[in-house]
Amino acid sequence: MHSTDTKTLRDMDRTHVWHPFTQMKEWEKSDPCVIVRGEGSWLIDSDGNRYLDGVGSIWTNVHGHCKREINDAIKEQVDLLEHSTLLGLTNDKAAILARRLVEVAPPGLCKVFYSDNGSTAVEIGVKMAFQYWQHRRRPGKTKFISFRNAYHGDTIGAVSVGGIDLFHGVFRPLLFPTIQAPSPYCYRCECGASDSATCAMECLSELERLMAAHAGEVAGLVIEPLVQGAGGMIVQPEGFVRQVRELCDRYDILMIADEVAVGFGRTGAMFACGHEGVTPDIMALSKGITAGYLPLAATLSTQKVYDAFLGEYREMKTFFHGHTFTGNPIACATALASLDLFEKDRLLETLPSKTEYLQQRLHTLMELSHVGDVRQCGMIAGIELVRDKQTKEPFPWEERIGVQVCLEARRHGLFLRPLGNVIVIFPPLSISHDELRLLMDGIEVSIREITGD
Repeated sequence: MHSTDTKTLRDMDRTHVWHPFTQMKEWEKSDPCVIVRGEGSWLIDSDGNRYLDGVGSIWTNVHGHCKREINDAIKEQVDLLEHSTLLGLTNDKAAILARRLVEVAPPGLCKVFYSDNGSTAVEIGVKMAFQYWQHRRRPGKTKFISFRNAYHGDTIGAVSVGGIDLFHGVFRPLLFPTIQAPSPYCYRCECGASDSATCAMECLSELERLMAAHAGEVAGLVIEPLVQGAGGMIVQPEGFVRQVRELCDRYDILMIADEVAVGFGRTGAMFACGHEGVTPDIMALSKGITAGYLPLAATLSTQKVYDAFLGEYREMKTFFHGHTFTGNPIACATALASLDLFEKDRLLETLPSKTEYLQQRLHTLMELSHVGDVRQCGMIAGIELVRDKQTKEPFPWEERIGVQVCLEARRHGLFLRPLGNVIVIFPPLSISHDELRLLMDGIEVSIREITGD
């Protein structure tokens, strides 16, 4: 393959590539950073500059870039089988991975439906829950409860159960209506609570009121357990997920857990629901499932959900959903190599010291006059920047303070991507202590530089 100089690569991109969540008028005037290589926690551009990947290449990377064991697994699988449909066939890697996922998932989740990204994993869960009640002869149960500030992906069904108007408002005419419940975001909550525990109780009280009023028409509840990601890294208080599970049981509503971002060790446990001993009826997985290598997703269900779809061919109880690359063997081999590394490197056991250090550094950042709030769960964190700390007045959106901080951080050898005025910390789980220190030093310096702190 012939090498291409940086200017030519930039020109090709600006001429032909339409980037996600990007105002392309501005992008076309910029000189984009062209990444050509990765090593561990680092990304390397076409000019040889190195950047510490502070967001895990958008919340996916687990073991670092170009991990030898995963590379080898992919190369081996390519020489065996690149793809074979799951329509009328199976393949060895899809079968083995399904068993491995069931072994590490919350107990009771025992069936695996494959797809290719987080949006589709959630959409499959929504369709499963809907069709489940049709087969159970409860045709009135067709609606869904979702949470404010929720983000579940960008396909139409996933957007329908989302709750971020900035992303979703323009598509409102295309969406099906949902029943929206408040999320425990104490920093900017409308309930007036003085602390997160009280805020959570207010939210749970309102959730129960909604369930009591609509239980006969609600098929499922969709939740990001422990952390609402794109909503601003909003961390739920301890016990919130468990109480949501109890309410779902009380009002006969299926619980759909979206673990696309928080799964595979990100919160300190293999899955976020595991922290509170919760087994959802349906669980959506993606992102970290292949350690950030390849598109793959899985929607897991309990036997109860699965059994509702069993019947004679003539009964038309089949789950009519599928994807071309469902159970792709290369992607499944990648996921299996990642699960092997969790065990080999005892990865979960390495996280407590890192999360403790991260907590300490976040606490220190609260001393800055423009850091209004910090939120953390395991190796996920958000730093909320504000114009006025006392009144919690945010920086105006058009000032792009979060973007400015992230661009400044690039000058210090970091790659970051904000959520509005929230600086996101989401590095590879394998990040070393020295690299984590470098990441936090660079973030602090960048915040001080841009806000004049």
